[in-house]
Amino acid sequence: MVKRKKSFRKKRPIAVTFIAIAIVVLFFIRLYQVYDPVIRHRILTAMFIRPLFLGWHPTDLGLTLASSIGYLVLSVTGLVVLIGFLRMRRWSWVLLMAWTGASLIVSLVDYFSSHANYAVMAANVIIAFALNIPEVQRLYKIRKDDEPAL
Repeated sequence: MVKRKKSFRKKRPIAVTFIAIAIVVLFFIRLYQVYDPVIRHRILTAMFIRPLFLGWHPTDLGLTLASSIGYLVLSVTGLVVLIGFLRMRRWSWVLLMAWTGASLIVSLVDYFSSHANYAVMAANVIIAFALNIPEVQRLYKIRKDDEPAL
């Protein structure tokens, strides 16, 4: 008779899987937000021809380059957080909550500047709600077992 191997690993709630999928979706959306302006405005070739700043004020090219760099930082940070989150590290929960807040702020700025990305906003809201589920908080040791769920 074959004995079944016992697994003592903590079982992940389904919310963790949804969060991981949302992070991957956000990574690709943010990567597209880096790629699209660089190709459309030809930033890499125009950087050497047109100025990025006029005095102390950035030009449209400079603002586009700054937003592309910001989106690149958000997407790379998302990958680092995803790796830590899937390895169930406590720091990844905290960093993911901060990353989601920063991404929501960027999305709100985009919304008020009249080119909102609703997919990013929806994914960030899903991540924020899923991170606050008591089982997820207990799994990442954010909430103790003796604390009641609100």
